[in-house]
Amino acid sequence: MIADHDRKPLPRAFFHRPVLEVAPDLLGRILVRTTEDDPVELRLTEVEAYAGRLDPGSHAYRGRTERNAVMFGPPGHAYVYFTYGMWHCLNLVCDEEGTASGVLLRAGEVLTGREQARGRRPKARNDSELAKGPARLATALGIDRVLNGTDVCADDPGAPLRVLTGTPAPDHRIRTGPRTGVGGAGATQPWRYWIADDPSVSPYRAHQPRRRRAALDAGSSDV
Repeated sequence: MIADHDRKPLPRAFFHRPVLEVAPDLLGRILVRTTEDDPVELRLTEVEAYAGRLDPGSHAYRGRTERNAVMFGPPGHAYVYFTYGMWHCLNLVCDEEGTASGVLLRAGEVLTGREQARGRRPKARNDSELAKGPARLATALGIDRVLNGTDVCADDPGAPLRVLTGTPAPDHRIRTGPRTGVGGAGATQPWRYWIADDPSVSPYRAHQPRRRRAALDAGSSDV
């Protein structure tokens, strides 16, 4: 159960910070997806930071496009992209407007709404696999491009997507390392953050050729 004092939406000021501050601070926060069914609530356990125009691993590295335009907008909004013609992935925009920085939500523990999540992820072998990887997370929560640009700071219980205060992960539980599936100049940046020993965290995979990566499961999508 999530305590009442942990249910306040994160303010926009939370996201209006450098991406390397926001990313680890998202661990332990609660992501809420509301639809016509009961909401699904998820505790974030793994994320990756992407530093926009300064980061070769980012979708925004080569500038603004129709696809990545939300990343250049104000912080506290969802950037949802479709990859390999199969999967959606969810990111949260942060830092100053125009920097195109964002945090990829890689994994989490489904706390409530497990029946809805299982219905969307029938191949999951157990509850810890429901949102174990960025595309699995998006699938379990019913996230697609319709939610691209959604304000996740809305103080409205009926909003389709929100991030709540939750209980931040303590510093001694946070680990960091290279981002999954990122090659080239961004391969060695230790910008993946996760909660140590949490069963919902996805396995690390080094960069693979595009065709090989498409054949892997939904835990290897990058921003």
